[in-house]
Formats: sequence, structure tokens, C-alpha cells
Amino acid sequence: MLISEHLHVIMPALPTAKREACLPFLQEALDEFSVDSPPRMAAFLAQLAHESGQLRFMEEIWGPTAAQLRYEPVSTLATRLGNTHAGDGRRFKGRGPIQITGRANYRRYGSLLGVDLESQPELAARAALAFRIAGLFWSRNGLNELADEATAEAFETITRRINGGVNGLADRERFYAVACTVLDVTPATPRSPTRGGKPASPAGSPASFERGAEAIRGQARRR
Repeated sequence: MLISEHLHVIMPALPTAKREACLPFLQEALDEFSVDSPPRMAAFLAQLAHESGQLRFMEEIWGPTAAQLRYEPVSTLATRLGNTHAGDGRRFKGRGPIQITGRANYRRYGSLLGVDLESQPELAARAALAFRIAGLFWSRNGLNELADEATAEAFETITRRINGGVNGLADRERFYAVACTVLDVTPATPRSPTRGGKPASPAGSPASFERGAEAIRGQARRR
């Protein structure tokens, strides 16, 4: 079981009041989605710590910026996000510690969790549901199984499945090292030999359960 002191050491920038408010809902999500062993919790918490600024930011700050304006229909990005009505960009902006974005994802995650997120998108930023969304994404992308390996390669693959690349990998690895120490996880082995100049990847299928950020990153790369 995760305790407040664990969370404090892993995410020291998280204010005490918010840590105590988040912890029960975080623990419920860990239980619901079988993030229930030290290796799984260490990887999950490390990734959430990076993605959400140590759980301090549960929704995307809206400008709108030039990039955010592309969330609005009619645009290629809006179509990929399922945004069909004026104002959908802001209404279905990124929320939660692993931010879901776009009307289509709010509908999809809400349906799977039994909550009408499409009508009440603001619920995705509230701890009672935000951690369940993160747990669902984690579970559906096979990240528990990767976390069980407790290797640098597996953690990098987790990062790729969340991020689509390795942005912020060093920061994620710092959180992971602390989480492993706090939760008494011993990393399995050093990095395995490379194949063709790239680190060998752990077994597992590519991620297919998206959160919307993939479309946004792809759009940015094409510009």
C-alpha cells in the first residue's frame, strides 16, 4: 500500500494538503487497475510525476496558444481528436495526470469507466476520476507487464508508450530512481546489448490505446 510519506519523498514539490487529498483516490486507482506491486507503483508514480508536474497540474493551461487553436474545428487535428463543435478545443483540453484530450477520448474513457465525461469533461481533472483515467490508460497499454521487468529498457518503453518518444526521459528516470528506493525495488539488470545501434526492447505489443496527445505531437512534427 502507498502511504503519504512515500508520495512525499517521490514528489516533494506536491503540497501537503493536495497530497493528502489525492492519496485515497490514487490508492483506489492503483487497486482497480492492478498497479499493486512495488515495481508497478514505482514506474507508474514516476511517469505521473513527470507528466503532471508532481500532480500539481491536472489540466492544460489554456491561452489559447497558436497550437491550441488547432484543436478547434475545422482542422485536421480537430478531426483526429473528434472535436466537431466550436469550442470543443477548450472544452476537451488535456486533463488528468496523463492528460486525455479531445471529444473522442473523453467519450471513450468515460464509456469504459461508466461516467459521462463527454457531458462533464471537467470531471477528468478531479482526483476521484483523474487517477482512474490514468490507471485505465496504463493498464490498456500493457504498462503493468513492462513495469514488472524493472529494467531501464522496460522503463524507456513505458515512456515511449506514454509520450510517443523519449521527451523528458532523464527527468522520468530521476523520479523512477527515487520511487524504486522508496518502494524497495531492485532494478533487474543493466541495459541489455544493443541491436543495430539501438537498445533492445522488452517484449510487448505497441500501444494502441491513445489519449489524444499523440495526435497533437504528430501535428507539431509535421509543421
